Amino acid sequence: MSVHVCAQHARKEGVFDRYLSPWLVHGACSLPPIAEQRQKIVPLARGVVVELGMGSGLNMPFYDGDKVQKLIGIDPGKALMDKAHKTAKTMPFDVDLHIVGAEQIPLDDHSVDTVLVTYSFCTIPDNASAVREARRILKPGGRLLFSEHGISDQPGTAKWQGRLNTIWGKIAGGCHLNRNVEQLLLDEGFAITEIEKKRMPGVPGLLGFNYRGIATPR
Repeated sequence: MSVHVCAQHARKEGVFDRYLSPWLVHGACSLPPIAEQRQKIVPLARGVVVELGMGSGLNMPFYDGDKVQKLIGIDPGKALMDKAHKTAKTMPFDVDLHIVGAEQIPLDDHSVDTVLVTYSFCTIPDNASAVREARRILKPGGRLLFSEHGISDQPGTAKWQGRLNTIWGKIAGGCHLNRNVEQLLLDEGFAITEIEKKRMPGVPGLLGFNYRGIATPR
């Protein structure tokens, strides 16, 4: 097992991003209902795996060490990736950490078996570019695994998500409340082979509508 860290175009971090935001993001994203969703999707990863928006490494304990050959983590936040680095040292397979945005992944075309993204599409500035990059790096027959919160199927909740989206983004590190994860994947060249859409129990309605599934490049 080895761990390699490479910083490429890391996001500039102020005092809030460096010292406070990582703890807030780590705490929110490790809530039990979200951890339950991670536990359902992460073990499906296999082969060479790229994780978009790795953050502090909350998915790492859920990987199946018998199925994963190598894990490549992508995230622009150095403070969060410093946390991921500590966990990476305990993994039974090689881990490469790239401090870079998901819109420009430093990997060859058709070079990975699985792309995993969990609770990160809400904050990636250019989601469409990130999905196109995921499609580019996947091998023929590769899979994109996702579990994300997004726009609710309840019209009343969706309306409030739209009203509060800008304000929420300013206080929550750029998180969007109302992104349609299913439509995003379809628009950028993926076919969705499995999907579950439902409200997560124990999570406020504005944040609790979850999309979990599997997509393949068309």
